Amino acid sequence: MVHAKDNSTDRSAPRRELLSRVDQAAIAVILTASLAAILWSLIGHGYHRGGLIDIEQAEPVKIEFLVDVNSADWPELTLLPNIGEVLAQRIIEYRQQHGPFTDHDQLQQVTGIGPRTMEAIRPYLAPLTEATESGAGG
Repeated sequence: MVHAKDNSTDRSAPRRELLSRVDQAAIAVILTASLAAILWSLIGHGYHRGGLIDIEQAEPVKIEFLVDVNSADWPELTLLPNIGEVLAQRIIEYRQQHGPFTDHDQLQQVTGIGPRTMEAIRPYLAPLTEATESGAGG
C-alpha cells in the first residue's frame, strides 16, 4: 500500500520573519529612547506636579450684564433668567400700553412675573433714569 505524499508546506522549514532580529532590536532602541525623551520632557515641564495647565491660576473675569427694561427689545429681554420669548413680548406690550417703567418692581404687574422671577432678574436690570423714561414707550 502506497501513501500519497502531502504537498502542503513543510512545517519544519524555517519561517521568514517580517523584520530581521537586527531590525527589531533597532526599533526597540528607538522606541525606548523616544519614550524616555517624552517622560523627560513631561517631568521637565512639571507634569508630576500638575504644572502643565495653569487654568486655575487665571484671574476670574467679572462680566457685567445689565438690561434696560425701557429700551430693550424682546431678544435682549430673553437673556434674563426665567424670561422666555412670551414673557419678553408681554414686557414690551406692557411698556407700550402703560409707558416706560418707573420702578423695577412695576415689572411684577406684567402677567407671569412674580416675586421669584423678580428676584432672579433684579441683578441684571440697569438702573432706571429720567432719560429712559422720556425716550421709551412708543
